[in-house]
Amino acid sequence: MGTKRTPRSPRQKYGEELRLRRIAAGLTQEALSEQVVCSPTLISHWEAGRRLPKPDDAQRIDRALGTDGFFVRWLEDLDTVFARYFATVADLESEATEIRLYGAALIPGLLQTSAYSRAVFRAYRPNYTAEELDEFVVSRGRRGLMLDRPHVPTAWVLLDEAALRRRIGGPAVMAEQLHKIADMTEAGRLRMHVLPLAAGAHALLEGMIYLLTFADGAPLAYTEGLHTGNLMDDPALVTACHTSYILALSNAASLDESVAMVRAIAKEHESCSTPGTSSSTAPR
Repeated sequence: MGTKRTPRSPRQKYGEELRLRRIAAGLTQEALSEQVVCSPTLISHWEAGRRLPKPDDAQRIDRALGTDGFFVRWLEDLDTVFARYFATVADLESEATEIRLYGAALIPGLLQTSAYSRAVFRAYRPNYTAEELDEFVVSRGRRGLMLDRPHVPTAWVLLDEAALRRRIGGPAVMAEQLHKIADMTEAGRLRMHVLPLAAGAHALLEGMIYLLTFADGAPLAYTEGLHTGNLMDDPALVTACHTSYILALSNAASLDESVAMVRAIAKEHESCSTPGTSSSTAPR
């Protein structure tokens, strides 16, 4: 069997087309950079799919290569509200046949309700408008629609108990969020396991992980920190990430126990949203 190719995102396809058109025009990266008025390094980033040109850069590319607005029009289709470091992952996840998520302090974005994601976005943006929040929430919700497809992808989620108890958006929002996850699990759309706090140390303590498997491409792993993300395609690193996930999964509760735990914690949140019940006396 041959080696599986690394899946290419739309950004990478854009960059590859730019490289091919540049070579066909008989231009080096340096020569093209002079006409686009940028550095050769930036041309290299565009061709590798690491960055996208700005609209005025794309216009100058079209003029230099004689491509009649081709790269400007394609760029409009690639416009995204996702953070730069996550955009490639957002492009690729819809092609995956299996995804494995881990939520340490947060419910993963792919599973979030609108109210939960709105509370998350509000928390880490110092200034925002209602329109901006709406755009972020709609985009995140649109990603989750792929889990409604009848056959693919197979979805696994491993949730730390801390993510279930952190009251994001208030008790009613949390109850709705947890019931959604339990409903998806019971409907067979999700394989969900909970890592109880009592489990102690586990292999994913250091942060979130997102694993993507493809039918005709090599698997990928993605990790994320504050304002940064890392998409990995190195086979050794991806294998290590899969191993860490499996190790942590071995410390988790069973599927039935996990659903029961999620439902129970949802009821705890619900009791805190009942009129006359204060958070200080609510069950923990």
